[in-house]
Amino acid sequence: MIRIDAVWLATQPLDMRSGFDSCLARVIKVFGAAHPHTAYLFANTRTNRMKVLVHDGLGFWLAARRLHQGHFVWPDPAAQAQVTLTRPQLDALVLGLPWSRIGEGGIITVV
Repeated sequence: MIRIDAVWLATQPLDMRSGFDSCLARVIKVFGAAHPHTAYLFANTRTNRMKVLVHDGLGFWLAARRLHQGHFVWPDPAAQAQVTLTRPQLDALVLGLPWSRIGEGGIITVV
């Protein structure tokens, strides 16, 4: 299993045709650097597709997820360029759930 200590989400849409090099370039542009044991998340304009770039300390992993119905809950790009997520929030996000409602320990704080 890949160790992930931090999760960062980029709010600006990413072209899902982007490969490894384009995703890494976006990570460096938005976050300044690619840190070990960190996951970087990107979505397309319709937020029904997501790419995750993970630096495992030795190399990189690129994964994609697609929702056939609905969309991922994604923050407004005008409000901020990047958002940090906790592990429970990441788990909710990849399932298409409203991750922003998940607080410490998976406690739902807003309905």
